[in-house]
Amino acid sequence: MAAGAADGDQRWLVECLTATLDTARDVRAFAEESLRQASLLPGYGAALTKFIKQHWQEDEENFVPPVVSALEKVVIRQLLLTSLDDSHGKIRTAIGMAVAAIGQQDWPEDWPELLPYLLKLISDQTNGYGVRGALRCLALLSDDLDDTCIPKLVPELFPSLYSIISSPHLYENSLRAKALAIVHSCISMLGSMTGVYKRETVSLISSMLDPLMEQFSAILNSPVQSHNPDDWNMQMETFVSSFKVYQLSMIQASEDLDSVGYDSDGSERSLESFGIQLFELWTSIVGNSRLAKVIAGNIKELAYYTIVYQQITEEQLQNWSRDANQYVADEDDVTYSCRVSGSLLLEEIVTAYDEYGIESVLEASQMRFHESRELKKAGSTDWWRLHEASFFALGSLSEQLCEAQDSGYNVRDLLEQMVTDTGGTEVHQYPFLHARAFSILSKFSSVISKEICEQYLGSAAHAIASDVPPPVKVGACRALAQLLPESNQNLNVPNIMSILSSLVDLLGKASDETLHLVLETLQSAIKSCGEQSTLIEPVISPIILDVWAQHIADPFISIDAVEVLEAIKNAPGCLEPLVSRILPTIGSILKKPKIQQNGLVAGSLDLLTMILKNAPTTVVKAIFDTCFTSIIQIVLESDDHGEMQNATECLAAFISGGRQELLLWGGGHGRTLKMLLDAASRLLDPVLESSVSLFVGSYILQLIIHLPSHLSPHFPELIAAIVRRMQSSSITGLKSSLVVIVARLVHLSAPNVDQFINLLLAIPAQGYNNSLAYIMSEWSQLQSEIQGAYQIKVTTTALALLISTRHPELSGIEVQGHIIKTNAGITTRSKARVAPDHWTKIPLPAKIFSLLADTLAEIQEQVVGDEDDDCEEDSDWEEIQNGDTSIPHDMIYSASVPSNAKPSVEHLNAMAKVFDEDDDGSYDDDLAKADSLNEVKLSDFLTNIFVKLWESDRPLFEYLCQALTDSQRTAVDKVLRK
Repeated sequence: MAAGAADGDQRWLVECLTATLDTARDVRAFAEESLRQASLLPGYGAALTKFIKQHWQEDEENFVPPVVSALEKVVIRQLLLTSLDDSHGKIRTAIGMAVAAIGQQDWPEDWPELLPYLLKLISDQTNGYGVRGALRCLALLSDDLDDTCIPKLVPELFPSLYSIISSPHLYENSLRAKALAIVHSCISMLGSMTGVYKRETVSLISSMLDPLMEQFSAILNSPVQSHNPDDWNMQMETFVSSFKVYQLSMIQASEDLDSVGYDSDGSERSLESFGIQLFELWTSIVGNSRLAKVIAGNIKELAYYTIVYQQITEEQLQNWSRDANQYVADEDDVTYSCRVSGSLLLEEIVTAYDEYGIESVLEASQMRFHESRELKKAGSTDWWRLHEASFFALGSLSEQLCEAQDSGYNVRDLLEQMVTDTGGTEVHQYPFLHARAFSILSKFSSVISKEICEQYLGSAAHAIASDVPPPVKVGACRALAQLLPESNQNLNVPNIMSILSSLVDLLGKASDETLHLVLETLQSAIKSCGEQSTLIEPVISPIILDVWAQHIADPFISIDAVEVLEAIKNAPGCLEPLVSRILPTIGSILKKPKIQQNGLVAGSLDLLTMILKNAPTTVVKAIFDTCFTSIIQIVLESDDHGEMQNATECLAAFISGGRQELLLWGGGHGRTLKMLLDAASRLLDPVLESSVSLFVGSYILQLIIHLPSHLSPHFPELIAAIVRRMQSSSITGLKSSLVVIVARLVHLSAPNVDQFINLLLAIPAQGYNNSLAYIMSEWSQLQSEIQGAYQIKVTTTALALLISTRHPELSGIEVQGHIIKTNAGITTRSKARVAPDHWTKIPLPAKIFSLLADTLAEIQEQVVGDEDDDCEEDSDWEEIQNGDTSIPHDMIYSASVPSNAKPSVEHLNAMAKVFDEDDDGSYDDDLAKADSLNEVKLSDFLTNIFVKLWESDRPLFEYLCQALTDSQRTAVDKVLRK
């Protein structure tokens, strides 16, 4: 019903907008009045914006026919602009949202008159409604301003904005705040331009900087009034003045203040949001190397006042006391608050000032702790808040402070004094202080003495079994989850079975967020059972399986439950009893998947995969006999994405655990192999949605690694299916995983890689001469997106093998080279439609050679380390020095290349693992553990490839080097000089 009503409203809106274009005056007037009346109703602006997003541009993702014609667009744009100064605020807001939505599509190319009209409106002091409407539009559009229009816009826009900012007697504070926000967006863009257009940006801003700074200074010097939210948006006064208001209104709640309000744009206006803005300002200042030097003398004071803002507010106290789930959620999700923003500032202080920053935070925490003790002596009921805030501040820097203790700082004495003081207070009276003390113990267990840790471990065990406030149980669980895994080595554990019993009792009372915490703690406790582990399976497994079944639709809770079961599985003597307990039920679920509740089949497959991982062959055989055929049928018949994905992972686990023996378990005549190949064929079906096939790469790799001789007769059909699946998919992750399969087949064909190339040449590919041309065009683009240490090693070495063949067909394939920059400036959506990116074409060997040189350069950089860490960052408005200020063309080019032309963060992280080749833990992927390719040292392999090519075919080597960048050429020269 709701969907039908929404569709009807949208049809009415379309009809009204169409009627406003009618030539008949009465029809047009009626439509305009209908729109005006509708604008007073909730949701009108959203509906209007939705209409534009769905019908304005055919190539947009959310497009729904019909499309608005070009003539209609012109009339609608004009109609909307002339309505921006409507006297009704809701109409202005709705129109402003619509203008911004169209502007993001059409401006500046198709709507050049938009900004001149808005500038005219904001310059008209006699039209207050027009100023509001125009500022609303400019604020929404400011994120789409690019470096081509900023230089033209700023000289015209800033004087108008300055007039608003500097005229408090003419414009209300909300309008001045909005003008400041637009100035901020423009300056942010100018700041991003300084790397390439330094002279232009400095010239552009220098004439406006002084008058703007005068206004900023005047605004900052005004005192904060707690009763006027509009002032909060304008002012960023010192912490000392602002805190007086924050203390009275938020922490002590002694002033009756509306906690939260919203402006016309829907932005929150509250003391909490104002405090967060203060922290953001200070974090930006501290993070700027030049400004950080200016305020270095005040850093201790800044840290001192930051901690006082991190006290628990009265609102938080009431909410968390009523609902422990909210307390856990706010702690785990790093909720947007002054507490969290203060922690981010303290982290920035430590990062910017290093040892002096650590010293400042420690000194500030110690001072606040002593102040809390003085308040306690004076009879204050709120003394504990400052103590808890000091704990919280230190806890947010636990990693840095633990390192500082090792470097000679005395963090231990302060923490132990604070923890000991907490232990002497009443838990029911100060539950959040005790909860924080437990949390501190969990974070600083390596710093705090063994005696105190053991004392608190016992206190935590007692707390979860006692009638204490929920926040204390939460803190106790956190302490147990952290300390129990360390207990076998360092600490004496209290009765572990008693802890398990208490945690099981908590499971029955927990819900949502607290259930996650209890399960996490239970997992740690099970891992600490030691010799008593054989006693836990019959007691705990049924309870956890019940939790798993009850929460099967909740991926977070069900995954937590599976992890607890995995801890039981790994406990000595528990695997076989656990398998015997779950197998009959799971087997019956998988045999009749279509009648099961939503999520149960996918969850059962996930549970089986966990059991199969690293299981002995006897267990794998038992699960095979009960479930294998059912899992194959799910892959062949199911339409559920989760079931298909989990079944694929489960089959991969079967192959990893059963290996060659797996083929003997299903009877003769190759029945098991046929089922495995049928499953692969379904997963590679190009008709399926790409997300269904996400894990097919790992599955087929297991087949290649463990059953190569059985699979080799089917390679032509497999490659053809891979090509069809790649061509039908737009998901980079899936296509990359299929490239890894091809790369592994290259290795399997060695030393006869030429024969594998000939095989690819014989297999057709739609739109290409053959499969080799298609696969290599994709592979060369996707190499920098491939993730996983094993996957990067396989694909990189396979590329090296391919180029080493010097097969004549490779030189005849052209692939994507470098982007051709045809337009200056940032590419907007309207600009991209008119002039999409174009790329050069280069021969495949040159591309492969470049990719290998890139990898070699990254290896060498990893070995050398980051030598540029000490380089001081450029100031946003750094004065241009005397001398040559010209900017090399290659610098401009490099700044304009889109991010997808560079390795992803995930790719670089995986590369770091590849380079750390002496680390036995580098390869954590199951499919990699049995692969002999893991023994290959990538640096040695590439060095050998380059040296051999240089020695055997110098002319070809020199030709390929011509396309290398300077850094790539340097990397190659280094290995040749060895």
